[in-house]
Parts: sequence; C-alpha cells; structure tokens
Amino acid sequence: MSVRVADPEPGIRLVTMDRPERRNALDRATYAGLTDALDTAGRDAEVRALVLTGAGGCFTAGNDLKDFQDVETAGASPGLTFLEALRACPLPVVAAVEGHAVGIGTTLLLHCDLAYAGDGARLRLPFTALGLSPEGGSSYLLPLVAGSKRAAELLMLGEPFTAADAAAAGLINAAVPAGTALETALTKARALAALPRVSIAATKQALRRGHDDSVARALDAEAEVFHALRRGPAAQAAFAAFLRR
Repeated sequence: MSVRVADPEPGIRLVTMDRPERRNALDRATYAGLTDALDTAGRDAEVRALVLTGAGGCFTAGNDLKDFQDVETAGASPGLTFLEALRACPLPVVAAVEGHAVGIGTTLLLHCDLAYAGDGARLRLPFTALGLSPEGGSSYLLPLVAGSKRAAELLMLGEPFTAADAAAAGLINAAVPAGTALETALTKARALAALPRVSIAATKQALRRGHDDSVARALDAEAEVFHALRRGPAAQAAFAAFLRR
C-alpha cells in the first residue's frame, strides 16, 4: 500500500504517503488511497484532527510523471478528485513537510488548515518547466496568500524555495527545525482534537465560505488547461527527458 493510515493517539488520524522508492510520488493508486483516507476519517466520529505527511523524510515529489505520459486517459483526474476530498474534509487537516514538496505536493498545502515544514524542506512549483500550467487552485489561492508578484515568481519561474520562503509566502504556518515537522503537526492536532468537533468544523466552514465558489471554479478551469497541455508535445518531451535521468 502506498498510503498508510494510523491512529497514533485518540482523536488523531495520521495519513502517510508511503512510496519512498519514488520519493512518495503520487500515482493513481496513491491518489485513490489518500481520497479514501480523507473520506473515511471525515465520517468517523472518533476522529477529530488529521495529520498528512510523507514517509522517509520526504513529503512528496508530486505527481508520478509516468502517469502523465498516458495521453489517452479520460474521465475525472485522480489528483483533482483527491483535492476535492481534501477541500470537503470536515476535520482540521495539518500537514507535516520534510524533504521535497513538489508540484501538487506544494499546492495541496493551500487546502490544508495548518502546515509546518522542516528547515531542510525544499518546495517547488515546476509547472512551466514541464510545459504545464498551475493546478490545485494555486492560480487563485497563491496570489491571495502571497500577493500577485510573489505568486507570479513562484508559478512562472518555478524555482525551488525554502521552508522559510514558504512561511513568508503564507503557504505554511511556520518553518520548524529539520526533522520536527511531524512532531509539531501532531502537537497542533492534539490541541485541535481537545476542542469540540462541531466548533472546529463550523469555524473551518466559516473561514472557507467566502472563497469556496471561487476555488471550485479555479480548480475546474485549471484542470481543463492543465490536461490539454499535459497531452501536448512540450509537456510530453519534458516528461520523457525527466524520466531518462
């Protein structure tokens, strides 16, 4: 299984992306596992907070580019289905980032309620270098939290950036000492789990209400352009070059 689910203590669900041989790259099976884990936790009355992390000192290298080489794939995108499950989860979701957080590994942080990254983490939004366009609602949410100029820099140039940069841009709550992101996330989840579940759910809903429709529209519009570009020659050449490394 590429997704591990555990309850390290009462009220806390820990979901771990676990494909260390691929730096936890997200293939279709992993997206399905994550979607199921979010849906199941949201329906479990005993779970009050969810922590999302990656195995082996790495958050995730993003979408598995082998899947992107399939130009015949039709139907709902597994990545979009996962992000919609993340958005719909009534529980507070806390991300713990170490190592690499690439592509959707960065954009998904915009949909988590809290996020912490170790000082050694390196984040990147490499869409343009891959012949792609922004996804995950980032074209709407990133300017909202980081400002339009910083968002353009991160999305257009696609250069790696640090946990401190991510905190300054509003992608995460804080950079923490390397190796302590999960410990920090569990501490925050423990505090959330001690509060009334109905109050936390109502607060989460209130915080998102003003942007919910705009995010949904951005996700759909981005997905249409993204997958058209994914099938194009520039992106397919970039995927092939990357996989030859």
